[in-house]
Amino acid sequence: MNKNLLKFVTDIGPLAIFFIVYLSNNNDLSLAIPPFIVATIAALIVVYFIEKKIAAIPLLSGIIITLFGGMTLYFENKIFFYMKPTIINLIFALILILGKYFTKKNLLKIFFQNKLHLQPEGWKKLNYCWVSFFIVIAILNEIVWRTQSEVFWVNFKVWGLIPITIFFTALTIPIIKKYKL
Repeated sequence: MNKNLLKFVTDIGPLAIFFIVYLSNNNDLSLAIPPFIVATIAALIVVYFIEKKIAAIPLLSGIIITLFGGMTLYFENKIFFYMKPTIINLIFALILILGKYFTKKNLLKIFFQNKLHLQPEGWKKLNYCWVSFFIVIAILNEIVWRTQSEVFWVNFKVWGLIPITIFFTALTIPIIKKYKL
């Protein structure tokens, strides 16, 4: 199988499994979470065997999915799972904000060092954009799960956040082009 296709499947697969199990079991979150956790762990294992390493962001996401999914099941309280995207996005924002102070480097530049080559000002602007994006997404998740039905939230998580992220990424292209080395 093509390495890029396999990487794509490991990125999207666990979420697709969650969504399919959720919808095919009368929107039962407690039935959809265990396969989601197992698929996430399996995806991390596959990525490790492909690349001989696991990047920090997928690893952190996998840990949080397992932790918050497990807490949701153990305590029988869906709020843990609803808040998972909020917490993940706030952690990512904090990592990008505080990373500069602890490492004296722009962590976004470290994460994308082999993919993007930008002037320092470009990395700075891109970092601020992503910090803002993660904070906005966290707030948006909180608004949606607190004001809408669970089914709406699940659909928003699957069909809303992915297009929003793609759209936002496209909006950063002018910064990348302007400051490209």
